[in-house]
Amino acid sequence: MDVVRGRFHPRLSWRCFALPALAMSLAALALTGCHKMHTTDLTPLDKAGVQFNDVEQLRGMDLSDAEVQQVAGARQSGVSDQDCIELVRIAHARHQPFTDGETAPMLLGAGIAEPTVMQLARLNQLGIWAGEAQAMHLARLSDEVILAVAARRAAGQPVLSGAKIASLQEVGYTQGQLLGEINSGTTDDQADAIIARHNVASSRGFVHQRGRRNL
Repeated sequence: MDVVRGRFHPRLSWRCFALPALAMSLAALALTGCHKMHTTDLTPLDKAGVQFNDVEQLRGMDLSDAEVQQVAGARQSGVSDQDCIELVRIAHARHQPFTDGETAPMLLGAGIAEPTVMQLARLNQLGIWAGEAQAMHLARLSDEVILAVAARRAAGQPVLSGAKIASLQEVGYTQGQLLGEINSGTTDDQADAIIARHNVASSRGFVHQRGRRNL
């Protein structure tokens, strides 16, 4: 409180409160201005071989510096410009940053087709499940089988693990039979029972696929 000759002075009191508040407001505006002035550096995209028109399209998607590095890494690993853009669009549609710049190329490098990788992204099944998808492919399971599993996972439905599907394949199941077990919601425990029955039949001289005794 300001006192002039023992009395309250309203003008001085107003200044004591207004000046600090004004200073704080100016500081906040300065910080906001600095934040708005930050421009993401898209140079890594150009160096990675992204075409100019596609760089401009990505510029309009308001990428962060980290996302630029993710896109550049994916492009350098062989992901096409349009698929890079689509991967970013998929992530942003979920209100998430694009973080699969290494995962998508890993699956492509394992031999999974690019359309399959893109469908896995649409199903939100890259991430931590990508390792199992890669293992399924290396076990010679088809992309169609991988996508069937991914679709059930995305829907929160029970589904066989990649290891059990590979085991069913080893005992003679065709792709059509595998897809049938996947789409019907067969569980790992049920797959174990199927494999056990097959092993018993085999030990007695029966062929699982034909259902008759070897001669």
